[in-house]
Amino acid sequence: MENQMTDNTAWEELRISNDFIFGKIMQDPELCKGLLQRILPDLKIDHIEYPETQKAIRPDIDAKSVRLDVYVEDGRGTVYDIEMQVATSKELPKRTRYYQSLLDMQMIDKGEPYKKLKPSYIIFICPFDQFGMGRHIYTFENTCREDNSIFLKDGTTKISLNAKGTMDDVSPELKAFLDYVAGKNPADPFVDELEEAVKNARKNREWRHEYMTLLMRDQENKEIGREEGKAEGIITIGLDFGLSEDELLSRLQDKLEIPYETAQEYLERFGKQTV
Repeated sequence: MENQMTDNTAWEELRISNDFIFGKIMQDPELCKGLLQRILPDLKIDHIEYPETQKAIRPDIDAKSVRLDVYVEDGRGTVYDIEMQVATSKELPKRTRYYQSLLDMQMIDKGEPYKKLKPSYIIFICPFDQFGMGRHIYTFENTCREDNSIFLKDGTTKISLNAKGTMDDVSPELKAFLDYVAGKNPADPFVDELEEAVKNARKNREWRHEYMTLLMRDQENKEIGREEGKAEGIITIGLDFGLSEDELLSRLQDKLEIPYETAQEYLERFGKQTV
């Protein structure tokens, strides 16, 4: 879940499409297995090992870190990252690329052979059509451009699920799940189980407190981001007009209502970028 929590819906009204709720109910190995089996019916998934929701991956101090909604392995050595993606973004394809690289880095250490890399699936569940073709499912593997019958066979697969699909291209079971994500109430036993799990999740006071804490943290981060953006703008314009350091510090304190130390920090950070 690289994306911040953007859902301000009241806790009591959250549905499966909320990434926090989705991650929590996927802690149930049977529900997680059931979902994966609907998405990938040709795979024989024996069981789910160590379901890990909201897995944090930080490759190094300077690299971009992410939190995965659901990170699991099956009994056959395959890794799955399942993401509930509510907000549309042109960056989703690049995000799948980055997520794939991070997953690979978790699997092998320095000096180990590449054969230790496990097969992996990155699955985005979206209530919108990322590619605009009306499909419920878009599956991507690396193939040869000159001859699409030749597969690279690097063991990676990326899937984008579209809850608003119009084609008859998936099983009734998967369509029922996607309809449920889209806010409908299809008659389906597995969907009934998911709905019951969502209701139970909303009764969990510990999860509710965790959700509210994350929501407040993300709101604070947004406010910081807005303040930093304004500070950078003030500094850039001020330098263009030849304002002195003292004048810039004074203007930052006045316009943003921040203490001298914070204004000085912004000037040191953004002033260097504009020189």
